[in-house]
Amino acid sequence: MKIQVKNLSGADVREIEVADDVFAYPYKEHLIHLAVKSYLAAKRAGTHKTKTRAEVRGSGKKLWRQKGTGRARMGSVRSPIWRKGGIVHGPQPRSYQDKLSVREKKNALKSALSRKLADEQITVVENLDLESPKTKALAGALNGLGVERKTLLVDSRDNENLQLASRNHPKLKAIDALALNVYDVVDRDRVIVSEAALNRILEVLAS
Repeated sequence: MKIQVKNLSGADVREIEVADDVFAYPYKEHLIHLAVKSYLAAKRAGTHKTKTRAEVRGSGKKLWRQKGTGRARMGSVRSPIWRKGGIVHGPQPRSYQDKLSVREKKNALKSALSRKLADEQITVVENLDLESPKTKALAGALNGLGVERKTLLVDSRDNENLQLASRNHPKLKAIDALALNVYDVVDRDRVIVSEAALNRILEVLAS
């Protein structure tokens, strides 16, 4: 399969050959769903916490004798049925991680990228090098590519100007090629990837 490489003005520069097993992969909606679900689950902190009767403050002394008072038997002020007592079966710190295999992650990403390419929502550019780290300069540079909606910029994390220029723009997100994931691909209307980053993605997904 061949893909056009453009410059930041939107003009075609050349064609490059990409692997069909990456960018012509079948669309698997359920696999993409699992990958997105796994990504969002892994982002949860899981630090919610309630105290059990063993952790709340209060004496462990029996409040009154078992029989003869006319009152219900009670063993401790820390009982869950008392105000300020412990919580039964409350949330405890845990991991929400829903792991996928490496093969499943790769196939989900290939499926998402193939769908984006088929819908003409992926643009490959020569490079994403900027002269300055200004957000206005980046927005102006992307005008030639018709960027109007949420866009994912894929290059190297060493491209400091791109990272600085994009982080203050509400519609742009810049990531390293090796950090590319299914959630970011499906969450954005456009994906703009540098040629160098594309080669790194192909190297990982084709292996």
